[in-house]
Amino acid sequence: MPNAAPSLSFLEHQSLSACAHLAHAFLLRAPDIETAVPKQAAVERLSSSYRKHVEHLGFSWSHLQTAEQTHGDGLAEVTHPLGGLNSIPEVDGLLTNRPGVLLGIMVADCCAVSLVDPAHHAIALLHSGKRGTEANITGQAVREMNDRFSTHPEDLIVQLSPCIRPPHYEIDIAAIIRQQASEAGVLEPQIHDEGLCTASDLDRFYSYRREKGKTGRMLALLGYHPARP
Repeated sequence: MPNAAPSLSFLEHQSLSACAHLAHAFLLRAPDIETAVPKQAAVERLSSSYRKHVEHLGFSWSHLQTAEQTHGDGLAEVTHPLGGLNSIPEVDGLLTNRPGVLLGIMVADCCAVSLVDPAHHAIALLHSGKRGTEANITGQAVREMNDRFSTHPEDLIVQLSPCIRPPHYEIDIAAIIRQQASEAGVLEPQIHDEGLCTASDLDRFYSYRREKGKTGRMLALLGYHPARP
């Protein structure tokens, strides 16, 4: 008999659900898929689950854009997505103001940071681990959105994904990211973080540190729906 289709299992953020025409999801662990393998093999095994979630959000697989994620601070504006899991090389952050483009960032302890400008329908999705956080990729993305889309920092909504936190990690990257967003001009009430630790709940999350590198990847998704005005 054929394998059962992967089930939908994702986290929605209340802060982003309040934004009209915005689609988002943070994909959780897929317990029916074996991922105790190197990253590329794990991602290949999870690809059918990723695709099902993308389509559930109302996007086609060809409208997804991911990043290579080199643990740096490179940013790229997305106008015409490469589609599927074809990533843009040497970047850890993606920006767009195009409806119908769905941004995707993979994490397994690092933080996926969503930045949403409802006034200009502009978004960014960032991979912020230890090195990306040290390089202040969040602050750079705020400035880049201002330059490219005329985004005012005080209009931004910033949402942090689940990520590794003390005592499982020696650095509180979430606290640093929140501070960086504030210093970039984002208003404190518009910086959101549920405080969920990936290393504390292996039933829901993948954790690179807890699982010693051989694990899957959660996928954060963010995009304005193509049907928006």
